[in-house]
Amino acid sequence: MAERLSVPRGGTAPHAPRSDSVGFSRRGFLSSTALAAGAYGALAGCASESSGPQAKNSGNAPKEVFTAPAKKLSGSLSILMWSHFVPRHDKWFDKFLSDWGKKVGVDVRVDHINTVDVPRRAASEIQAGRGHDLIQHIAPFSQYEPSVLDMTDLVQEASKRWGKQLELCRKSSYNPNTKRFYCYCPGWSPDPGDYRKSMWQKAGMPNGPTSWDDLLRGAAQIKKQTGVPCGIGLSPETDSNMAARALLWSFGGSVQDENEQVVLNSEATVAAVEFMARLFKEAETSEVFSWTPASNNQALIAGKSSYILNSISAWRTAMGTNRTIGDDIFFVPALRGPKASMAAQHVIQQWIVPKYAGNPDAAKEFLLHYTANFPSVSYYSELYDLPGWPSIVPQLNGWLDNDPWGAKPANKLSLLKTATSWSANIGYPGPSNPAIGEIFNTNVLPTMFGSAARGQASPRDAVKEAEGRINAIFKNWRGRGLVGG
Repeated sequence: MAERLSVPRGGTAPHAPRSDSVGFSRRGFLSSTALAAGAYGALAGCASESSGPQAKNSGNAPKEVFTAPAKKLSGSLSILMWSHFVPRHDKWFDKFLSDWGKKVGVDVRVDHINTVDVPRRAASEIQAGRGHDLIQHIAPFSQYEPSVLDMTDLVQEASKRWGKQLELCRKSSYNPNTKRFYCYCPGWSPDPGDYRKSMWQKAGMPNGPTSWDDLLRGAAQIKKQTGVPCGIGLSPETDSNMAARALLWSFGGSVQDENEQVVLNSEATVAAVEFMARLFKEAETSEVFSWTPASNNQALIAGKSSYILNSISAWRTAMGTNRTIGDDIFFVPALRGPKASMAAQHVIQQWIVPKYAGNPDAAKEFLLHYTANFPSVSYYSELYDLPGWPSIVPQLNGWLDNDPWGAKPANKLSLLKTATSWSANIGYPGPSNPAIGEIFNTNVLPTMFGSAARGQASPRDAVKEAEGRINAIFKNWRGRGLVGG
């Protein structure tokens, strides 16, 4: 995953972070985050390119709608959010926010920073008790429940206007133990498999792998014949976290059950870890142990990986920088395992209003306005962001069948129409409670898989060690009344 990539011959390289903003310059925030993070910060996330594809018919862009707020608003509203993996979105968002502020009489401002820096910034502001009124992240923020406002009223209003919320989004924002929505979740992004069709065609699978066994067999063959490895990460970063869960669930394992009891240590989990160790040995290289969230994107685009688990943004990058490679990248849904065919969501929108926020009314009214205009969110994110309230974007299936941004073939993304059937929240089969959020953010699962793949521990011992860490995390949060059981 990366904010923005320029792709020279033979590889990829980051652009500097953008410094445009609404309301004020972002220089102060970027100097304290991007410089400290260095190249890693500049590359954090899944990439697309601002000079990417143009819409086939710009007249098809959605018309924005406006509903007057329920009460008169005033004052200021400050927002902290990621630099979107598709920069076209941020250009649209900044103007969209500015226009709304002028209409409702609120002085608005936004800071876009690299996604890996958002949790650190959010933690700093929450601890200090001052900062932005509204904070957005793309991975679980459930661990901040004690420090944020309950968004139940907002979710109820959204559901009153637009019907049923996706269960995946609900389970990624609601704590059944406290009966609170610790965040607002209006959108998400699936995590399909991205593969190079020309490579898999030579391996006898022109439509890519359909199972984890296919992946092992085909990727091993491609590596043996061409030297090009598979790209499933085993590093402490977001994409490796998502891949770990997809593999775990497909083998029948999970961190918790539906009642929030820890069930990691099982024969199914051990089998999944054994499989990953074999996949690494036969089809990968040691680079996957030190990958950043950008690495799998870069490898795929540079011809140095045959398959990755990711969103569509690596492909969007290639569409704008190397069309030949872009046209050779195709997608498959969740791979079939011994027990299931499942993947974690790739991105889950987490909008929180900290308890210190000075203008929560404006924050919530803006989120309703943003949600009402989710057709524009999906469109200007180049179909990266999908709606948490599906009724808002009735044109989505038409776009997926006939990509407005010039996919070849035009229906390359049609498989995403069924993405909700093979995607789950990271707490599956339970909710994304605070313990699950901490486990995700401390990279327990990729560490477990990586330890066995490196040969540092047997698969069974790696699972046992991870179980100990997870039990301690659950015990802490359960003692605070925020986890069931």
